Amino acid sequence: MSNSDAPAKPQTLKLFIMMLLEFFIWGAWLPKIFGYLPAVGFTPNQQLAVLLAFPVAAIVGMFFSNEMADRSFAAEKFLAFSHLVGGLAILGLGFLPSDENGMVAFWPFFGLMVVHCFLYVPTMSITNSIAFASMKDPVKEFGIVRMGGTIGWVLAAWPFIFLLANWSEVNQAVATATEAGTPLGFTGWLGAVFGSKLAGTDLINGTRWTFIVAGIASLALAAYSLTLPHTPPKKGQPGDSLALFKAFGILKNPVVLVLWVVTLIDSFVHNTYFFHTDTFLGSATVGIASNWTQAVMSIGQIAEILTMFILGWTLSKLGWKATMIVGVLGHTLRFLVYAFMPEETWLMIVVQVIHGICYAFYFATVYIYIDKCFPKDIRTSAQGLFNLMIFGLGDIICKIFWIYFGNPMFTNEEKVMDWRGIFLVPAGLSILAAVILLVAFHPKESTKEIDVSH
Repeated sequence: MSNSDAPAKPQTLKLFIMMLLEFFIWGAWLPKIFGYLPAVGFTPNQQLAVLLAFPVAAIVGMFFSNEMADRSFAAEKFLAFSHLVGGLAILGLGFLPSDENGMVAFWPFFGLMVVHCFLYVPTMSITNSIAFASMKDPVKEFGIVRMGGTIGWVLAAWPFIFLLANWSEVNQAVATATEAGTPLGFTGWLGAVFGSKLAGTDLINGTRWTFIVAGIASLALAAYSLTLPHTPPKKGQPGDSLALFKAFGILKNPVVLVLWVVTLIDSFVHNTYFFHTDTFLGSATVGIASNWTQAVMSIGQIAEILTMFILGWTLSKLGWKATMIVGVLGHTLRFLVYAFMPEETWLMIVVQVIHGICYAFYFATVYIYIDKCFPKDIRTSAQGLFNLMIFGLGDIICKIFWIYFGNPMFTNEEKVMDWRGIFLVPAGLSILAAVILLVAFHPKESTKEIDVSH
């Protein structure tokens, strides 16, 4: 049975689960790694080397996954191989030896992270390719399928409430209550777990679970990939070998160039959120327990789920331009709240909702716009072109800035972070991106393909 003849609902469910596992892997380890690297003794240069493994892989992966994987391998088999080897690599990060202070050797960590990232990152384009090849109407269906990735990210966060709980503290609370003749019961036990937290070396060691959980999920997706709709390699046609370069050529089109520049800015802002939020929420300024910060951040993905349900309707009512502007300005609002109201812990939790809206209304909309309006022969390469910016160049610039310029600029002599100064930077940049969209972005509102001949 061909993809076009397959029953729609079962196939959509398969794609949904594929996305769920794909983003569960990334969501398990990313939020905590920014605080973990300095905690295990890595220097700024070493931190940057580890953090750049992902965006550099996005750049290299653009060439490999789109020019080789798309045209040389069945997509589902490439997905299986990548997650098998990449899963074993990130699983290994959780079992690297450490000294009595929790310090970890740099080179083994760096090597395993490079292997994982260089195999994982191309699968983000491959899962999109499998999804779009299997859908009849991407505008209506992609939001639902991509919602699986959002749910995966949410599910990845919540186990760490338990995995990063202070079980010694919990057991002591249970023992004390039992000795007093007032057993906690399940509700009381759960309250003790929720109220406990790891600190110091215990937290450093506990954070290893983020890599173990990610590795298990990656191995699960490796097996599951073999059940996905068969997506054969694309047959080479005259001129197909130049598809990637043709994708770069579309930047000559003013509409595409403006969108690419805005995507650079939005990627910097988006990655700033991940670089600082987990540490910010767990700081003395906000005071959320370390085992809860990742779960709090997942509220943004829960909001993204709801937003994905209405994304198709929003696009039909607002159009490409207005939808993207709303997504970009959401960052402005969130970071201004971070900057000026950090002591309001409840508001720091509520404002996470905005993150999901930002992602759906900008990044997901960009993907749909590419599939709807770009020439058919370069759509996959064009997806990779924007992945290059979203997960590559924008991410690289963000990490270099915050490691080499941001910390000295926004940390005082007592080594206390100037959170207001930090968050005003992405707030201002998101306003700039919105202005550029408003003034210079004039997209095709119909399904007429973008002209890349000039």
